[in-house]
Amino acid sequence: MLTVAGAGMAGLCAAARARELGADVAVHEKGTRPGGSMLLSSCVVWRYREWEDFRHECPAGDERLQRLVWERLDDALAWLDSLGAPVVERGTGNPRTVGWRFDPRGLTDTLARAARDVRLAAPLPERPAPPTLLATGGFQAARELVQRFIRPGGDLLLRANPWSAGDGLAVGVERGAALSSGLDEFYGRAMPAPPARIGEDGYVPLAQLYGRYALVLDEAGDEVALDDVSWAETDLVQAIARREHARAWYLVDEEALELRVRERSVTDMIESARDAGGTVLLPGELPFEVPGVYRYAVHVQAAITHTIGGLRVDDRARVLAADGSPIDGLYAAGADVGGISTGGYASGLAAALVLGVAAAENAVGG
Repeated sequence: MLTVAGAGMAGLCAAARARELGADVAVHEKGTRPGGSMLLSSCVVWRYREWEDFRHECPAGDERLQRLVWERLDDALAWLDSLGAPVVERGTGNPRTVGWRFDPRGLTDTLARAARDVRLAAPLPERPAPPTLLATGGFQAARELVQRFIRPGGDLLLRANPWSAGDGLAVGVERGAALSSGLDEFYGRAMPAPPARIGEDGYVPLAQLYGRYALVLDEAGDEVALDDVSWAETDLVQAIARREHARAWYLVDEEALELRVRERSVTDMIESARDAGGTVLLPGELPFEVPGVYRYAVHVQAAITHTIGGLRVDDRARVLAADGSPIDGLYAAGADVGGISTGGYASGLAAALVLGVAAAENAVGG
């Protein structure tokens, strides 16, 4: 019997693959629905087109795990297709990446059917018999852990399911697991700051993804300056998280308004913030002087989607002790695994898919 903690992308993929291999599987999900944060995402599962780009974008990441994801993702996507997961687009819209976009609800339902025994509102039992897979989705919903590792004052908005609170990390540490690099890093987005109203259905459409085209000022009017904001803007969001209240102002000029990020213009994103009740001002209404000529100032706050640091694993998804040896019968996948995209940004869903499948194959298939 394979015991899986968590019914998000990683846990469901592992359970579905283990079923294919003839194993008995029980998935324990502490939340009230399957799908984890994958269900709340745009559900694009991707890798960098070129291996060198992966290493360049995430230079401090674990190269063995990066190689595993990069080499096995295409086959893993084909496996999801074979299960009947609904594909929205066989592409990413980004020339630097390859991957597919799935319907998140359809993918969740497909994987849950294949996993079969998914127990909701059912936390992992104490001391489950091995093999056990930890796939609880990271620790972004645990305020005390976020304060400890990422931001001492807290203040990050949660842009994820409310149940990923470090349960897998706690089990691993109790069993003597080593922790990865990148515990102070996270993947997230700049979202409209309160009083904006942001429900789960707003996590994708309300993201403010034009920071690299804006003048970014903190609450005191000081510039949040980076040498070169990345295309994913994860580095900018982390920089905002280190400022007072994890908030900033995005100031855009007339020229920036018609620029497009994926299917939305900057104007579209600003209007979405306004419609949600966010603060959109004229630059002259700010409590400090603004250099230059700008059209709008949008108040944003850093929001955390998933953590980047976590448990150390090998390329068979086995959780490792401090001396580098595998802990008997203990596996991890998804955001419970740390260190893959340290120093940058890579697809968390891709890592969850590949490591989930690898965990199942190694736990029950040899």
